[in-house]
Amino acid sequence: MAHAFYVYSSYGFAAFVTIAVTLWIWVDGRARQKELAALQASGIRRRSARPKDSE
Repeated sequence: MAHAFYVYSSYGFAAFVTIAVTLWIWVDGRARQKELAALQASGIRRRSARPKDSE
């Protein structure tokens, strides 16, 4: 019983860090998607999206 607080607080902290990193990756991914959409809207295309006959 003496170690229960330590064990449960460790699990809680690990869960908090996991959720925080997951949210950070999700928010950053959405920002990168918006950035790519803005680049594509301005006419900049990916190299792999160019037609094959331009080589």
